[in-house]
Amino acid sequence: MAILTYKGNKFFLDREEYTIISGAMHYFRIPREYWHDRLLKLKECGFNTVETYTCWNLHEPRENVFDFSGMLDLEAYIDIAKELGLNVILRPGPYICAEWEMGGLPAWLLNYPNLTIRCNDELFISKVERYYNELLGRIVPRLSTNGGNIIMMQIENEYGSYGDDSEYIRYLADGLRRRGINVPLFTSDGTNKQMLTGGTVPEIFKTANFGSRAEEQFSALREYQPDGPLMCTEFWNGWFDHWTEEHHHRSGDDAAASLDDILAHGGNVSAYMFHGGTNFGFMNGANCFDKYEPTVSSYDDDAPVNECGDLTDKYFRFREVISKYAPIPDVELPAAVKKKKYGKFEFTACRRLFDCLDKLSAPVETVCPLPMEKLGQGYGFILYRTEVRGPRETQNVRIQEPRDRAYIYKNDELLGVQYRNDREPAVSTDIPAEGATLSVLVENMGRVNYGAYLKDPKGVTEGIGFGWNFIYHWQTYPLPLDDLSAVDFIEQKPVFDSTPLLLRAEIDIDECCDTFVKLPGFKKGMIFINGRALSRYWEVGPQRSAYLPAPFLKKGKNELIVLELEGFDEASVILDGEPDLG
Repeated sequence: MAILTYKGNKFFLDREEYTIISGAMHYFRIPREYWHDRLLKLKECGFNTVETYTCWNLHEPRENVFDFSGMLDLEAYIDIAKELGLNVILRPGPYICAEWEMGGLPAWLLNYPNLTIRCNDELFISKVERYYNELLGRIVPRLSTNGGNIIMMQIENEYGSYGDDSEYIRYLADGLRRRGINVPLFTSDGTNKQMLTGGTVPEIFKTANFGSRAEEQFSALREYQPDGPLMCTEFWNGWFDHWTEEHHHRSGDDAAASLDDILAHGGNVSAYMFHGGTNFGFMNGANCFDKYEPTVSSYDDDAPVNECGDLTDKYFRFREVISKYAPIPDVELPAAVKKKKYGKFEFTACRRLFDCLDKLSAPVETVCPLPMEKLGQGYGFILYRTEVRGPRETQNVRIQEPRDRAYIYKNDELLGVQYRNDREPAVSTDIPAEGATLSVLVENMGRVNYGAYLKDPKGVTEGIGFGWNFIYHWQTYPLPLDDLSAVDFIEQKPVFDSTPLLLRAEIDIDECCDTFVKLPGFKKGMIFINGRALSRYWEVGPQRSAYLPAPFLKKGKNELIVLELEGFDEASVILDGEPDLG
């Protein structure tokens, strides 16, 4: 592959003038079996480069334990891009935002009370150094300067939206250079003055992130970088969804006009997203400004290639625009991946979550309720249980700072739900003379991925009280739900009795195709397929189906499990051939 340089206002690839036309696709949001398909669709739309973040939290799920296998095999992803003649822009963090859990930072960082993230804090930097050592050794052989196809790498991500520690930015850049990264480095930020002031340093190439008005945005960038190529690293051609919102849509004509505007001004571009993919399992992030807003499991992002890999109108409009600036071969575009409506299946077995705690967790005795990170847990649910002495008159059950959704039970009867955004206690009750069992099940709905509140511990973070008295001495069950194989399901028609219920359906198929899980009448919970956490669901929408890719299925019997938290109308599930994102 060729080497990228820049001089004046132009990029050059092996001394020939070059325009970067890139699209963002994150390997960790796409089944490995579909990497070639999605990258080919990128190329045949006229793009010459693919851009991806790396995800520290999945690559180092437990401290000093690394994983680059399966959907995390970054080297294989880069190599497939090379086979297709695509260059790569890599954005290795450590922070990535990406509407991804904690912005890609691993949850175990929260176990260090004196650690300050995203600055030149010695303890934080020591953790980044170890991650870089593991990651960058895999990257250096794939740099364009070493015969590979990685032409540029980013330092941090949108740092000007968070802080202004220039020495931190310089330290990360030096760390990349020390490890043999000798391709152009860059920063990317929004275009207001505070972002560009905080996120840039004079000696490092700067790019901008925006969705429209190219001339105005590039003019703002020029105040901080009078010379050099113009580049929009995140051209926001669509947008992501939070639960309770409407599904976002930007027309193909409008997005294509803004893309044309960027290229007409001599700009280089990376479409964010070209193909969004999916926040499988528990990996969605959240925003938190005036209130907490978790992102849905789908990361369709209204992109040119949708969540399940189909070409949209936006794809064809982008292809028309790009053809004005670069030759596009007249090729037959890849066919859509086959989808199938398998039909309706009954849940035929179930088990109350509270009846199989010993199969899923080992309880921990604590004086105060602790957040899940203190117990070595990153994701999923956590259950706090204690015996409250009576008698006590009716008072509020006071959960301080629940993160994020707390289900409150007395003697295993649901009293109510307290959500993180609720300003007042959700329930009140009395305690009889003989006492009562108080249980609080808390769901981690996704850590904040952007802004000032990235340090977002989960579970109960400040204590549980009855009235104004704190309650002490708890039995705590971490419930990451990463292995449900020990659950002893009972073969019977599922009935919901106010406590969380695990339901199991057997899906017998003779052909593995993409499909979409729909749970009409179900209220809130998680979907698991063949032992893998697949997707959240919530009746508030907008997302009303969960993308189930063919590679997650197998011929013959498949086990689909649902954890329902709030109840359902009918104990059945539909595997449909069409998505419903609201």
